[in-house]
Amino acid sequence: MGGTRFIGVFLSRLLVKEGHQVTLFTRGKAPIAQQLPGESDQEFAEFSSKILHLKGDRKDYDFVKSSLSAKGFDVVYDINGREADEVEPILDALPNLEQFIYCSSAGVYLKSDLLPHCETDTVDPKSRHKGKLNTESVLESKGVNWTSLRPVYIYGPLNYNPVEEWFFHRLKAGRPIPIPGSGIQVTQLGHVKDLARAFVQVLGNEKASRQVFNISGEKYVTFDGLARACAKVTGLLDFRSLNLCTTTPKSLTLVKRRLFHSGTS
Repeated sequence: MGGTRFIGVFLSRLLVKEGHQVTLFTRGKAPIAQQLPGESDQEFAEFSSKILHLKGDRKDYDFVKSSLSAKGFDVVYDINGREADEVEPILDALPNLEQFIYCSSAGVYLKSDLLPHCETDTVDPKSRHKGKLNTESVLESKGVNWTSLRPVYIYGPLNYNPVEEWFFHRLKAGRPIPIPGSGIQVTQLGHVKDLARAFVQVLGNEKASRQVFNISGEKYVTFDGLARACAKVTGLLDFRSLNLCTTTPKSLTLVKRRLFHSGTS
C-alpha cells in the first residue's frame, strides 16, 4: 500500500532485486516508478519493467476488498496507513495472508525523561499517531501474522518531510539557528535505505512475528549537535562557533510556530 513517494520507492527496489513480484496499490497520481539519483538508465528500466500497479483509493473499502481478493497477495506492506479502519478491509480480502508488515511511528510513545525508548515503553493513546497505534492493536486482535516498524526521523533522497533541510537553509543564509527547547535534548535519525532494508529483513522472519521494532540510526544526537553536524559537512561556517539560540515554540505565535523546526515536539 503506497510505494511511490519515499520509503516504498527504496523498499520496492530491494524486493524486486530479491526476486519478489511487487504490486503497488496507489491512487495513480504520481508516477509508479521514478529514477533515483545515481541509478543508471538500464537499472531504472529493468526495475520499471518488473513493477505492477493496482490503481485505487484505499478509502474505497469495497474496491480494496474486491481488488485485493481477486489478486490473492501473500504479503502486504502498508507504508502509508494512518488509521485502523484502513487495515480491516485488507485483512478481510486476504484471509490466507502470510504476513502484514506495517510502517508505524516512534511518535506513539508517551513522553518520558528516560531515553531512548524501547519497544516495551508506555504508549500515548492521545498522540498524534494514535491511528497507527490503533492499527497495531487491530492487527494483534485479528490474530494475523504481523510486524510493525516504528521509525524515528527519516532522512534521505526523495524525503517529502525533510526536517534536517531547515538547518541547511539557515546555514546557507548565514542566519541564526533557533533550537527548540534547551538544545541538549536527544533525538535520532535513520537513513531511508537502512529502513527499507529493515522492512525486507522482517519478511518471513519468524522472530519478527507479531512484534514491534523501533528503527533508527545507532547514534543519538542533540539538537545543538545536529546543527553543528550540518555546519561541519557544508563547510560554510565554523561548526564550533555557530549562532545557536534556544527558543520555546509554545511562546511563538501560531504562524511562527508552524515555521519553526520541529514545532512543539
